[in-house]
Amino acid sequence: MKKTTAYLEELQGGALNARMIEIYGCDEKKAQDYADRFAKVIRGFISTFPANAEAEIGLYSAPGRTEIGGNHTDHQYGCVLAASVNLDAIAAAAPNGTDKIRFYSEGYGMIEADLSVLTPVEEEKESTLALIRGMAALAVQKGYAVKGIDVYCTSNVLGGSGLSSSAAFETLMGVILNDLFCGNVFDAVEIAKMGQITENQYFGKPSGLMDQSASSVGGVVAIDFGDPENPLVEKINLDLTGEGYALCIIDSKSSHADLTDAYAGIPKEMKAVAATFGKTHLRGITKEQLIANTAAIRKACGDRAFLRAMHFVLDNERAQKEAAVLKAGDFDTFLGLVKASGESSYMYLQNISVEGAVANQAVGVALSLCDVLLDGRGAFRVHGGGFAGTVQAFVPLDMLDSFKATVEGAIAPGCCHVLSIRPIGGAVV
Repeated sequence: MKKTTAYLEELQGGALNARMIEIYGCDEKKAQDYADRFAKVIRGFISTFPANAEAEIGLYSAPGRTEIGGNHTDHQYGCVLAASVNLDAIAAAAPNGTDKIRFYSEGYGMIEADLSVLTPVEEEKESTLALIRGMAALAVQKGYAVKGIDVYCTSNVLGGSGLSSSAAFETLMGVILNDLFCGNVFDAVEIAKMGQITENQYFGKPSGLMDQSASSVGGVVAIDFGDPENPLVEKINLDLTGEGYALCIIDSKSSHADLTDAYAGIPKEMKAVAATFGKTHLRGITKEQLIANTAAIRKACGDRAFLRAMHFVLDNERAQKEAAVLKAGDFDTFLGLVKASGESSYMYLQNISVEGAVANQAVGVALSLCDVLLDGRGAFRVHGGGFAGTVQAFVPLDMLDSFKATVEGAIAPGCCHVLSIRPIGGAVV
């Protein structure tokens, strides 16, 4: 931690550019752009919290994430492939001598969390305040004396985009609290677990652990949730540019808001199928078992539940194959697996549009554009939880400009985001 003035001098003079390159995997020119963004956050902190203007502060960052393989497999103790991206939530923070967390989010205003209340509050469900309270409560439960802090935050992780802005926020809070009050004893996986509990119990969304793990750990990661208390996390090297591809996230211009019930329906139906086998989750059930018990599953759980269970079994295998072929350097086979995952999500998982939607199928439209424009090259799939939000595409570099221009002409200017994979997850700058 350093005084605000000292940090500003270092950021503006380029002294922290090497750290920017380390975190973001960028070149020297881009490093100064990232440094300038942190300087802007410090100036925002000073103007928002004038009583703390000359305090020693910490600077923090937590990235959004892209899911590459394993769509809705994590909550069934399955396997996923994911990566952190170069869009992130960043913050300046310092203790304020009170028992309140005062959190100012650029563009959204001030939120205040009273630390005398550390249990879930029903009226706060699905709010940022719930995430702040949950992360603080879990640090306290682990034996650490969390006190009041002032936080100034800005984020370019697109809300409702499938890049998981909520996981980035949870990771950011975890990194801040870990640094200021917990002696940095929590590793990246532990912070991810805290984020999942917060999202489940305080925010009220039944998410798995994939989003938080990808944001917190960073880079390309293969995660096996066979033991959800101790997930296996393996980093994998991937140079997309070297392979001749760019990662595009296409905003379909439909929002994830008010879709909690749709998301909750997927694990609910998958668990119902698992229950017909006397299990709580689908991990360990084979496609042969599903086929042999088709009639009984359909009768007990319905057809969509059967299809969603089949998707889990197939996509869980695919996620493991994706990791294996990337490690072997077989990028062409990887692309084929990505496309197969997208097809399974559309046909079996059915998370492209909400139930009953006829006129409004924005994600389906975005997928159709990718299919036609790529014309057999690259790969594309629904991104994240589905039903709304974004589509992911691996686009050959030689057609990137025309692809981006055509997609944006069809959907909306600026909707096609060309991202890079960030090597480091949640970070103290």
